[in-house]
Amino acid sequence: MTTGISSERVELSVDGEDVDIHYRTGGEGPPLVFLHGIGLDAATVSWRHALPALAPERTVYALDLPGHGDSDKPDRAYTTDYYLETVAEFIDALGIEEPALAGLSMGGAIALGHALDGGPVERLVLVDSYGLGSDAYWRTAASSVLQTPILGNMLWQGVGSSQSAIRNSLRSMGPGEPPQQLVEDVDSAVDRQTVRAMRRWQRSEFQWCGFRTDYSDRLAEIDVPTMLIHGAVDPLLPRRWSEQAAGTVTDSTLKIFENCGHCPPREHPDRFNRAVRAFC
Repeated sequence: MTTGISSERVELSVDGEDVDIHYRTGGEGPPLVFLHGIGLDAATVSWRHALPALAPERTVYALDLPGHGDSDKPDRAYTTDYYLETVAEFIDALGIEEPALAGLSMGGAIALGHALDGGPVERLVLVDSYGLGSDAYWRTAASSVLQTPILGNMLWQGVGSSQSAIRNSLRSMGPGEPPQQLVEDVDSAVDRQTVRAMRRWQRSEFQWCGFRTDYSDRLAEIDVPTMLIHGAVDPLLPRRWSEQAAGTVTDSTLKIFENCGHCPPREHPDRFNRAVRAFC
């Protein structure tokens, strides 16, 4: 990260428990809160390049959600509702008024859910967002593995255990070879407790009949400007989700990044930052 972006901490009460949250912040101007995805992610993973690039025009915030990065990683259930409450408490505790919310993957679902729950939001940036559809081609197999402990243990025991394992995981998320800096950022942010949080969230979300969180039938309720960004070759969440959402949200902008997988802010940081700067 660069000068002007600092590390801070705040203690929140979430679901009846105190949790210590690490976040990165800096800049000047209207607030912009960044929300990362589940698992191999954290504030300094998805948003390494976005924070310093956008700080001149916005007061930026990027928190490590519980179970991730340098925030607390309690031994508890991890659900979308838990993360929704975390973000609402974070915004309230810091006195952030009507922020723009930018979320990647699960973070997109949290941003969208916060807006639909009536949280004051100026605008939304949904990046390869979860929560826009009911199913994906890999969900049935993932649900079976997650509901079979021995298979789940075999699948996840090596995730995040070494830079080689991290690199292999990142290769499955998009085209091209993951840059070493990204591998190192994930390596610094992820530990066994992070993998535990990821598994528990996935076990909650990946049901036999589809994904638990699906806001697609409520998108017409979104009444703030919304930009949807999606990698054209995202192997995890289909681009058609964002394309269909853009046709439903009244005030929407759609950006499809060619030769891009699941993480546009890291795969194409300059293009991503230009798009967000122009929109916000």
